[in-house]
Order: sequence, then C-alpha cells, then structure tokens
Amino acid sequence: MSGQQLRIDEYRIETEPYYLATGDELAVAEAAYADGSPLLLKGPTGCGKTRFMEYLAWYLKRPLVTVSCHDDLSTSDLVGRYLIRSGEAVWTDGPLTMAVRAGAICYLDEVVEARKDTTVVIHPLADDRRQLPIEKRGELLTAPNEFMLAVSYNPGYQSVLKDLKASTRQRFVALSFDYPEADMEAEIVCTEAGVDASLAKSLVKLAGMTRGLKDSGLPEGASTRLLIQTGKLIGRGISVKTACRAAISEALTDDKELLAAMDEMISSLF
Repeated sequence: MSGQQLRIDEYRIETEPYYLATGDELAVAEAAYADGSPLLLKGPTGCGKTRFMEYLAWYLKRPLVTVSCHDDLSTSDLVGRYLIRSGEAVWTDGPLTMAVRAGAICYLDEVVEARKDTTVVIHPLADDRRQLPIEKRGELLTAPNEFMLAVSYNPGYQSVLKDLKASTRQRFVALSFDYPEADMEAEIVCTEAGVDASLAKSLVKLAGMTRGLKDSGLPEGASTRLLIQTGKLIGRGISVKTACRAAISEALTDDKELLAAMDEMISSLF
C-alpha cells in the first residue's frame, strides 16, 4: 500500500456518527454527489454542519478531509508546496490535492475566513471542469467521480467584507442549516451529552432565551454544541448552574450586563 493510500485511510469514518436529520438535506446532498456538484452549507455556529458532513462521508463511504479555514490560509496550504528534506526539494500535497487524488470529500469549514486567493483555486473544481491546477508543478488534476468539494460558512456572523462572491456561490448546491426545533434539539442533547430528557429540555429552553439576546448585543446565542458541552460537564459532576455559566454564558460573551442577564435566565430555569 502506498504512503498516499496510508495517509488517506486516516480520514475514513468507520463508525456511523450520530446525526438526526431535520429535513431532506441528506437526499439533496446525495443527489449532488451523484451529479458531481459541490455542496455549500450555510448556518450558525454549532448547528450541526460539520456533523452532517461526517455523517455524509460515512454514508457515502468516502474519506473526509476537513480544513478549518482561517485568515492566514493560503493556496499553498490547500494545494501543496515544496519542502526541503535531506537537502532536496520534495513536493508535498496539501489536503485539497490529497482529497482530489484519492477521490475523497474535501470540506472547507468557514471558507470565507480564508485568504481570497484560496477561493480562486476552487473555482475550476466547483464547476463542470472539476479540475485542480497545481501551478508550481505544472500539473492539472481532473477530479475522479468519487471526489466531492464541500464548503461552509455562517451568513449571520460574516461581515459584508467576508461574504462569498456570487461567482463562487453560484457554483454550489446550497443547504441551509439552523438550530433544530426544540423537541428535536432536546433529543440531540439527550443523546450526545447523556443527560436525562428533562434536563435536556431545560437546556434547550435556556438556549432559546440566549438566542433572543441578539437585539441586546449578543452576536449569537447558545449553539446546540454548547448545550452538549454543558450536559457533559453536568455528567462529570459539575453543578447545573456552574456548568451553564462555564459552557454557555462565559463562552458567549465578556459583557458584564449580558452575563448578568444570562445568570438571571439560568436561575429562573434551574
């Protein structure tokens, strides 16, 4: 087995991830994959976009190469670069190139956080060409049928300066994600955090209250991810109020007035 194959095998998801569908997102994503179309996931932080991609990769039986984008991420970070080894320049594939060669799913999480030049390199991959130019090697890769490109971003959080251009987003099949309905979210928290149904429902109610603070200056309310983290702290013996403050309030803001408001919410529920 080649070194490349050994490396890509690390990205295979063997065990089914827990995912509770909220609509027809899996059917749409499967159809996009079969058609060779790239996928765009839109939604707030911690609402299940990454978990959905993990489930999709498991369902399609493809490796999942995830890249957490940031403002220093360059084209070379994605495509690859020459590195000096034993006095020689040796080419090393980046995660995007590795995924294309292996017919994997490449998931660029929060893609708008990356530098602008990274968007340019995915354009020919995201249309009917399905090609990745590797300029430093004079190589043009054509993606196999098994390859899929997926990206995500948070439209509520990103500024106008960090939005996807129309020329980029119109290449994608888009899916909108949001926090689930209360009963469904409670089921997710109950399953993922291992807490009882009553506590899960109270945590979801608290999350709903924090999400109502947007008009008071809170950029985003408590995500489903934060509720799961809170439940896990409680399962480790941390008191409910302390866990809520540590995993929800303090994680959301440093503003004293908002912290006081959330303390009142916590006290009213627990």
